[in-house]
Amino acid sequence: MKFRSTALAIVAVPAALFAAAAPAAAQVTAEANVARSEGDWGGELALGVPVISDGGFSITPAAGVFFHHRDHPGYFSDDSQCFSKSSGDRVSDGKCDNSGTKFFGKVEAMYRLPMSVGFGVGARLIGDDLRAYGTVAMPILPRIEVKGNFGDHYLAAGLQARF
Repeated sequence: MKFRSTALAIVAVPAALFAAAAPAAAQVTAEANVARSEGDWGGELALGVPVISDGGFSITPAAGVFFHHRDHPGYFSDDSQCFSKSSGDRVSDGKCDNSGTKFFGKVEAMYRLPMSVGFGVGARLIGDDLRAYGTVAMPILPRIEVKGNFGDHYLAAGLQARF
């Protein structure tokens, strides 16, 4: 009898802790935007998971990648090869392709009215810059919203899907 209750406790306690830690309606959010950040136009992709979701209120941390056009003023291309302007030496072709990638993290607090608009605030860390922004979302399909973010040196518009 003592063995059964010990075994039951060993199984039940971690199961209860796991159930309490995992929200019942855990969803993954995927976002695709056209964005302007720090003076560069590009696209961003992000994935997030709500850590708090109560009624219409949610707090969602996310991580993503900003793909943008980057100028490389210190390099030039000649006959499909890339050279440094200062030394004239040949360098890797990546210096002349004008593409850039930046990783970012963000957290958003939103309130969604039932079957209507959602609005909130967020903070985005990209590089060494932490910037606050406002966000607004409007459902277009049951799990898909059109979404916009706007803040200091940051503007984005696109789609967000919840799975």
